[in-house]
Amino acid sequence: MIFDKTTSGDEVVRTFAEQVRGKTIVITGPSSGGLGAQTALCLSQAKPAEILLLGRDESKTSSVTEEIKSISPQTLVKFVHIDLASYSSIRAAVATIDKSVPEIDILINNAGIMAVTDYTLTPEGIESQFGSNHIGHFLFTNLLMDKILAAGKGARIINLTSIGHQMSDVRFDDYNFENGKTYDPWLAYGQSKTANILFSVALAEKLGPKGILSFAAEPGTIYTNLGRNVPPETWPAVLEMAANKGYDFKLPYKNLNQGAATTLIAALDPSLEAHSGSYLHDSVIDNTPEYAHDSKLAERLWALSEKLVGQKFSY
Repeated sequence: MIFDKTTSGDEVVRTFAEQVRGKTIVITGPSSGGLGAQTALCLSQAKPAEILLLGRDESKTSSVTEEIKSISPQTLVKFVHIDLASYSSIRAAVATIDKSVPEIDILINNAGIMAVTDYTLTPEGIESQFGSNHIGHFLFTNLLMDKILAAGKGARIINLTSIGHQMSDVRFDDYNFENGKTYDPWLAYGQSKTANILFSVALAEKLGPKGILSFAAEPGTIYTNLGRNVPPETWPAVLEMAANKGYDFKLPYKNLNQGAATTLIAALDPSLEAHSGSYLHDSVIDNTPEYAHDSKLAERLWALSEKLVGQKFSY
Protein backbone atom coordinates (compact mmCIF):
# COMPACT_ATOMS: atom_id res chain seq x y z
CA MET A 1 0.00 0.00 0.00
CA ILE A 2 1.22 3.50 -0.84
CA PHE A 3 0.87 6.01 2.00
CA ASP A 4 0.65 9.77 1.52
CA LYS A 5 -0.80 12.90 3.14
CA THR A 6 -4.35 11.68 2.53
CA THR A 7 -3.83 8.35 4.33
CA SER A 8 -5.96 7.86 7.44
CA GLY A 9 -4.91 6.35 10.73
CA ASP A 10 -7.61 3.72 10.31
CA GLU A 11 -6.03 2.60 7.04
CA VAL A 12 -2.61 2.32 8.65
CA VAL A 13 -3.91 0.20 11.54
CA ARG A 14 -5.84 -2.08 9.22
CA THR A 15 -2.68 -2.60 7.18
CA PHE A 16 -0.49 -3.38 10.19
CA ALA A 17 -3.02 -4.91 12.58
CA GLU A 18 -0.67 -7.76 13.48
CA GLN A 19 1.83 -5.20 14.80
CA VAL A 20 -0.79 -3.97 17.30
CA ARG A 21 -2.54 -7.08 18.54
CA GLY A 22 -1.53 -8.00 22.09
CA LYS A 23 0.84 -5.04 22.50
CA THR A 24 1.17 -2.62 25.41
CA ILE A 25 1.05 1.00 24.27
CA VAL A 26 1.69 4.23 26.20
CA ILE A 27 0.48 7.57 24.81
CA THR A 28 0.96 11.05 26.30
CA GLY A 29 -1.53 13.82 25.58
CA PRO A 30 -4.75 11.83 25.08
CA SER A 31 -7.38 14.57 25.54
CA SER A 32 -10.57 14.16 23.54
CA GLY A 33 -10.38 15.93 20.20
CA GLY A 34 -6.60 15.71 20.00
CA LEU A 35 -4.12 13.63 18.03
CA GLY A 36 -3.23 11.45 21.01
CA ALA A 37 -6.86 10.46 21.47
CA GLN A 38 -7.31 9.78 17.76
CA THR A 39 -4.14 7.68 17.72
CA ALA A 40 -5.41 5.61 20.64
CA LEU A 41 -8.81 5.12 19.02
CA CYS A 42 -7.23 3.95 15.77
CA LEU A 43 -4.97 1.51 17.61
CA SER A 44 -7.86 0.09 19.61
CA GLN A 45 -9.37 -1.29 16.39
CA ALA A 46 -6.55 -3.88 16.22
CA LYS A 47 -7.01 -5.16 19.79
CA PRO A 48 -3.89 -4.18 21.75
CA ALA A 49 -3.51 -5.78 25.16
CA GLU A 50 -3.30 -2.48 27.04
CA ILE A 51 -3.33 1.24 26.37
CA LEU A 52 -2.08 3.66 29.02
CA LEU A 53 -3.25 7.24 28.50
CA LEU A 54 -1.17 9.90 30.23
CA GLY A 55 -2.40 13.44 30.70
CA ARG A 56 -3.06 16.25 33.14
CA ASP A 57 -6.86 16.03 33.30
CA GLU A 58 -8.70 12.70 33.42
CA SER A 59 -12.03 14.40 32.72
CA LYS A 60 -10.73 15.34 29.25
CA THR A 61 -9.86 11.70 28.58
CA SER A 62 -12.82 9.79 30.04
CA SER A 63 -14.79 9.81 26.78
CA VAL A 64 -11.74 8.44 24.95
CA THR A 65 -11.41 5.65 27.50
CA GLU A 66 -15.05 4.69 27.10
CA GLU A 67 -14.83 4.70 23.31
CA ILE A 68 -11.75 2.47 23.36
CA LYS A 69 -13.58 0.05 25.64
CA SER A 70 -16.53 -0.05 23.26
CA ILE A 71 -14.28 -0.72 20.27
CA SER A 72 -12.13 -3.34 22.00
CA PRO A 73 -13.63 -4.61 25.27
CA GLN A 74 -10.67 -6.93 25.86
CA THR A 75 -8.16 -4.06 25.81
CA LEU A 76 -7.25 -2.76 29.26
CA VAL A 77 -7.33 1.03 29.34
CA LYS A 78 -5.85 3.08 32.17
CA PHE A 79 -5.45 6.80 32.73
CA VAL A 80 -2.28 7.95 34.50
CA HIS A 81 -1.86 11.55 35.62
CA ILE A 82 1.22 13.37 34.38
CA ASP A 83 2.36 16.97 34.09
CA LEU A 84 5.33 16.94 31.74
CA ALA A 85 6.49 20.30 33.08
CA SER A 86 7.06 18.78 36.53
CA TYR A 87 9.82 16.29 37.33
CA SER A 88 8.00 15.09 40.43
CA SER A 89 4.83 14.44 38.44
CA ILE A 90 6.80 12.56 35.79
CA ARG A 91 8.47 10.37 38.41
CA ALA A 92 5.12 9.65 40.06
CA ALA A 93 3.62 8.65 36.71
CA VAL A 94 6.54 6.32 35.98
CA ALA A 95 6.14 4.71 39.41
CA THR A 96 2.48 4.03 38.59
CA ILE A 97 3.35 2.55 35.19
CA ASP A 98 6.08 0.40 36.72
CA LYS A 99 3.43 -1.26 38.87
CA SER A 100 0.96 -1.60 36.02
CA VAL A 101 2.79 -3.26 33.11
CA PRO A 102 5.79 -5.58 32.71
CA GLU A 103 6.86 -4.09 29.38
CA ILE A 104 6.07 -1.34 26.87
CA ASP A 105 6.02 -2.19 23.18
CA ILE A 106 5.19 1.25 21.82
CA LEU A 107 5.72 4.62 23.51
CA ILE A 108 4.14 7.58 21.73
CA ASN A 109 5.31 10.93 23.12
CA ASN A 110 2.44 12.93 21.69
CA ALA A 111 1.71 15.65 24.28
CA GLY A 112 2.76 19.19 23.60
CA ILE A 113 2.09 22.90 23.97
CA MET A 114 2.44 25.49 21.23
CA ALA A 115 3.13 29.21 20.90
CA VAL A 116 2.67 30.05 24.59
CA THR A 117 2.15 33.80 24.42
CA ASP A 118 3.77 34.86 27.69
CA TYR A 119 7.23 33.75 28.75
CA THR A 120 6.64 30.96 31.24
CA LEU A 121 8.98 28.69 33.19
CA THR A 122 8.54 25.14 34.43
CA PRO A 123 8.96 24.56 38.18
CA GLU A 124 12.59 23.68 37.41
CA GLY A 125 13.18 27.03 35.67
CA ILE A 126 13.09 25.92 32.02
CA GLU A 127 11.17 27.77 29.29
CA SER A 128 7.82 26.02 29.24
CA GLN A 129 7.71 24.77 25.65
CA PHE A 130 11.24 23.36 25.72
CA GLY A 131 10.57 22.04 29.21
CA SER A 132 7.26 20.31 28.47
CA ASN A 133 7.70 19.29 24.85
CA HIS A 134 11.24 17.95 25.11
CA ILE A 135 12.78 17.85 28.59
CA GLY A 136 9.69 16.30 30.18
CA HIS A 137 9.52 13.59 27.52
CA PHE A 138 13.27 13.03 27.78
CA LEU A 139 13.00 12.28 31.48
CA PHE A 140 9.78 10.27 31.07
CA THR A 141 11.21 8.09 28.29
CA ASN A 142 14.47 7.36 30.03
CA LEU A 143 12.78 6.50 33.31
CA LEU A 144 10.62 4.01 31.39
CA MET A 145 13.55 2.47 29.53
CA ASP A 146 13.64 -0.75 31.57
CA LYS A 147 10.05 -1.44 30.48
CA ILE A 148 10.84 -0.61 26.86
CA LEU A 149 13.93 -2.81 26.85
CA ALA A 150 11.87 -5.60 28.43
CA ALA A 151 9.67 -5.62 25.32
CA GLY A 152 12.75 -6.56 23.34
CA LYS A 153 13.70 -6.14 19.71
CA GLY A 154 11.19 -4.13 17.73
CA ALA A 155 9.89 -1.91 20.52
CA ARG A 156 9.43 1.66 19.31
CA ILE A 157 9.60 5.18 20.71
CA ILE A 158 7.78 7.83 18.68
CA ASN A 159 8.32 11.53 19.33
CA LEU A 160 5.81 13.90 17.74
CA THR A 161 7.39 16.93 16.18
CA SER A 162 6.11 19.66 13.86
CA ILE A 163 6.94 21.47 10.66
CA GLY A 164 7.58 24.23 13.19
CA HIS A 165 11.06 22.76 13.67
CA GLN A 166 11.99 24.89 10.66
CA MET A 167 11.61 27.98 12.84
CA SER A 168 14.56 27.35 15.12
CA ASP A 169 17.47 25.12 15.97
CA VAL A 170 18.19 24.24 19.61
CA ARG A 171 19.62 27.32 21.34
CA PHE A 172 22.14 25.38 23.39
CA ASP A 173 23.65 28.47 25.01
CA ASP A 174 20.40 30.36 25.45
CA TYR A 175 17.44 27.95 25.59
CA ASN A 176 15.74 30.32 28.05
CA PHE A 177 15.86 33.36 25.75
CA GLU A 178 17.97 35.56 28.04
CA ASN A 179 15.58 34.80 30.87
CA GLY A 180 12.67 35.94 28.75
CA LYS A 181 14.15 39.19 27.45
CA THR A 182 14.26 37.92 23.87
CA TYR A 183 11.38 35.46 24.11
CA ASP A 184 9.47 34.66 20.92
CA PRO A 185 6.62 32.12 21.22
CA TRP A 186 7.23 30.64 17.78
CA LEU A 187 11.01 30.41 18.10
CA ALA A 188 10.52 28.68 21.45
CA TYR A 189 8.08 26.26 19.86
CA GLY A 190 10.46 25.64 16.97
CA GLN A 191 13.33 24.94 19.34
CA SER A 192 11.27 22.34 21.20
CA LYS A 193 10.18 20.63 17.98
CA THR A 194 13.76 20.43 16.69
CA ALA A 195 14.66 18.89 20.05
CA ASN A 196 12.01 16.19 19.49
CA ILE A 197 13.74 15.19 16.24
CA LEU A 198 17.24 15.23 17.71
CA PHE A 199 16.00 13.15 20.65
CA SER A 200 14.81 10.52 18.17
CA VAL A 201 18.21 10.56 16.45
CA ALA A 202 19.99 10.06 19.77
CA LEU A 203 17.65 7.26 20.88
CA ALA A 204 18.13 5.45 17.57
CA GLU A 205 21.91 5.56 17.93
CA LYS A 206 21.98 4.52 21.57
CA LEU A 207 19.32 1.82 21.36
CA GLY A 208 19.97 0.46 17.88
CA PRO A 209 22.25 -2.35 19.12
CA LYS A 210 19.40 -3.51 21.37
CA GLY A 211 16.87 -3.53 18.54
CA ILE A 212 14.82 -0.61 19.87
CA LEU A 213 13.65 1.85 17.22
CA SER A 214 12.82 5.55 17.44
CA PHE A 215 11.24 7.96 14.98
CA ALA A 216 10.12 11.59 14.86
CA ALA A 217 6.65 12.01 13.36
CA GLU A 218 5.22 15.25 12.00
CA PRO A 219 1.43 14.94 11.65
CA GLY A 220 0.77 17.86 9.31
CA THR A 221 -1.34 20.98 9.64
CA ILE A 222 -4.37 20.18 11.79
CA TYR A 223 -6.45 22.43 14.00
CA THR A 224 -6.61 20.74 17.41
CA ASN A 225 -6.58 21.98 20.99
CA LEU A 226 -2.79 22.22 20.62
CA GLY A 227 -3.48 25.54 18.91
CA ARG A 228 -5.50 26.91 21.80
CA ASN A 229 -3.04 29.81 22.18
CA VAL A 230 -3.50 30.70 18.51
CA PRO A 231 -7.07 31.76 17.63
CA PRO A 232 -8.26 30.21 14.35
CA GLU A 233 -8.77 33.60 12.74
CA THR A 234 -5.07 34.43 13.20
CA TRP A 235 -3.75 31.30 11.47
CA PRO A 236 -3.64 32.85 7.96
CA ALA A 237 -1.41 35.64 9.30
CA VAL A 238 0.81 33.12 11.10
CA LEU A 239 1.19 31.06 7.94
CA GLU A 240 1.94 34.17 5.88
CA MET A 241 4.58 35.21 8.41
CA ALA A 242 6.14 31.78 8.20
CA ALA A 243 6.13 31.83 4.39
CA ASN A 244 7.77 35.27 4.35
CA LYS A 245 10.53 33.90 6.54
CA GLY A 246 11.01 30.92 4.28
CA TYR A 247 9.26 28.35 6.46
CA ASP A 248 7.38 25.71 4.51
CA PHE A 249 4.08 25.11 6.31
CA LYS A 250 2.04 22.58 4.37
CA LEU A 251 -1.64 23.19 3.65
CA PRO A 252 -4.46 22.25 3.35
CA TYR A 253 -5.46 21.16 6.82
CA LYS A 254 -5.78 17.44 7.54
CA ASN A 255 -8.52 15.95 9.65
CA LEU A 256 -7.65 14.16 12.89
CA ASN A 257 -7.71 10.70 11.36
CA GLN A 258 -5.32 11.76 8.61
CA GLY A 259 -3.19 13.54 11.21
CA ALA A 260 -2.73 10.32 13.19
CA ALA A 261 -1.50 8.38 10.16
CA THR A 262 2.15 9.43 10.25
CA THR A 263 2.45 8.62 13.95
CA LEU A 264 0.94 5.19 13.35
CA ILE A 265 3.21 4.44 10.40
CA ALA A 266 6.21 5.36 12.55
CA ALA A 267 4.90 3.07 15.29
CA LEU A 268 3.91 0.09 13.14
CA ASP A 269 5.39 -0.12 9.64
CA PRO A 270 7.92 -3.01 9.48
CA SER A 271 9.61 -1.47 6.43
CA LEU A 272 10.99 1.29 8.67
CA GLU A 273 13.11 -1.08 10.75
CA ALA A 274 16.25 -0.16 8.79
CA HIS A 275 15.59 3.58 9.15
CA SER A 276 15.49 4.20 12.90
CA GLY A 277 16.09 7.84 13.77
CA SER A 278 14.25 9.12 10.70
CA TYR A 279 11.82 12.02 10.47
CA LEU A 280 8.45 11.20 8.89
CA HIS A 281 6.10 13.70 7.31
CA ASP A 282 2.92 12.97 5.32
CA SER A 283 3.41 9.26 6.06
CA VAL A 284 6.87 8.98 4.46
CA ILE A 285 10.48 9.60 5.46
CA ASP A 286 11.41 13.22 4.76
CA ASN A 287 14.39 15.55 5.08
CA THR A 288 15.12 18.09 7.79
CA PRO A 289 17.63 20.92 8.12
CA GLU A 290 21.11 19.78 9.16
CA TYR A 291 20.61 21.17 12.67
CA ALA A 292 17.68 18.80 13.20
CA HIS A 293 19.42 15.53 12.33
CA ASP A 294 23.13 16.02 13.00
CA SER A 295 24.29 13.24 15.34
CA LYS A 296 26.76 15.52 17.15
CA LEU A 297 23.97 17.97 17.94
CA ALA A 298 21.79 15.07 19.06
CA GLU A 299 24.49 14.03 21.50
CA ARG A 300 24.93 17.62 22.66
CA LEU A 301 21.20 17.85 23.33
CA TRP A 302 21.32 14.57 25.25
CA ALA A 303 24.08 15.97 27.48
CA LEU A 304 22.18 19.22 28.05
CA SER A 305 19.00 17.29 28.84
CA GLU A 306 20.80 15.10 31.36
CA LYS A 307 22.19 18.22 33.00
CA LEU A 308 18.74 19.81 33.23
CA VAL A 309 17.07 16.73 34.74
CA GLY A 310 20.06 16.02 37.00
CA GLN A 311 20.43 12.40 35.95
CA LYS A 312 22.58 10.49 33.45
CA PHE A 313 21.25 7.73 31.20
CA SER A 314 23.45 5.33 29.28
CA TYR A 315 22.56 2.23 27.29
